[in-house]
Amino acid sequence: MNIIGPDTLIFGVDDLAACGQYLSDYGLTPVGAGANGGRYEALDGTAIVILHKDDPALPAPLPTASMLRKTVYGVADAAALSAIAEELGKDREVRQLQDGSIEAVDDQGFVLGFQVTVRRALSLPAETINAPGAPAQRAPNVLAVSEDALARPRTLSHVVYFVPDVAKAEAFYVERLGFRCTDRLGGAGPFLQPAGTLDHHTLFLIQTPPFMQGVEHFTFHLGGPTELMQAGTRFVNKGYQSFWGPGRHKFGSNWFWYFNSPLGCHVEYDADMDLHDTSWTARTAPMSADASQLFLFQSREKWAPGGPPPGAAGGPNKAPSH
Repeated sequence: MNIIGPDTLIFGVDDLAACGQYLSDYGLTPVGAGANGGRYEALDGTAIVILHKDDPALPAPLPTASMLRKTVYGVADAAALSAIAEELGKDREVRQLQDGSIEAVDDQGFVLGFQVTVRRALSLPAETINAPGAPAQRAPNVLAVSEDALARPRTLSHVVYFVPDVAKAEAFYVERLGFRCTDRLGGAGPFLQPAGTLDHHTLFLIQTPPFMQGVEHFTFHLGGPTELMQAGTRFVNKGYQSFWGPGRHKFGSNWFWYFNSPLGCHVEYDADMDLHDTSWTARTAPMSADASQLFLFQSREKWAPGGPPPGAAGGPNKAPSH
């Protein structure tokens, strides 16, 4: 089944104003968004939609505190949509919605939507580097950094679910929807890739007690590590609380920086993820800090030579104020 990846995540939230401001500050563009919520888009049209938790247009919530109400996957074409409807219709209700999409519920209770993808093709430069021994990627006098550089989310990368039965959840996505495991953290769960993308994963499942069921985080791809560092630094400077990062994961190799959010989950900036085709053999490692990240930094205030030494009172190693 030619599923490309998540097109839209739909949330029912407590505070529309705070969530809308957060998503705008994160770098998404409000499209038809207002006092009653709305859509916040990346450059390719993938998006987060927020509505008030009591909005009747929302699917029913999970029996936990999770604010995620629906994950909408983009598929390649109408034939893929029909194939999904036929497969899932074997043992559960598949609703045909007025916008042409379909809706069903997975084996753990998460509401899923499927639609012909809204993703717009992007033609944007990637981050370049110059390294001794390799041809230069930037010509002489072309600068690598700019204080004013845009750092906009390009596309919705992946979503991470807390699930009470990770084996059952994995079986549903693999056997019913054609996902495959690219890597696995023992004691946590699998990284899953649908057939329509080469990205290392668009879904990661983590085994948790039932009361924790919901979304752990979502993330959008940026154009490279420098964009990630600039976007994250700007986010910190707006007063948002860094949760984890910046750093680089081992499985997937993607750079990361996670933040707390008013959407009831963490929100990540992501850059430079590995691509895998069907010749790739999944790796397995026990869940640990060493398996989760290759390296990890901690955000600190800027420092320059001549200022208080690192670690001194008032120096760059004091506790962040955010």
